Amino acid sequence: MVHKKYWIIILITLIINVVMLQWTIESYYGEKYDHVWLFSVIGVFSSIVCFLTYLKWRKQEYQN
Repeated sequence: MVHKKYWIIILITLIINVVMLQWTIESYYGEKYDHVWLFSVIGVFSSIVCFLTYLKWRKQEYQN
């Protein structure tokens, strides 16, 4: 059950990251530069959470 929790978090953060990338590109072309920074920061934070969750999952998976 613990492994499913990690995978759910990873999938949600990846989905958030893809959506933020799309919104960042749309904001850049729409010349709304304040939104570009906001969406970029959210995307980077989502990537960091995803990577840290992956590291925890890998440690938990191969510990057994």
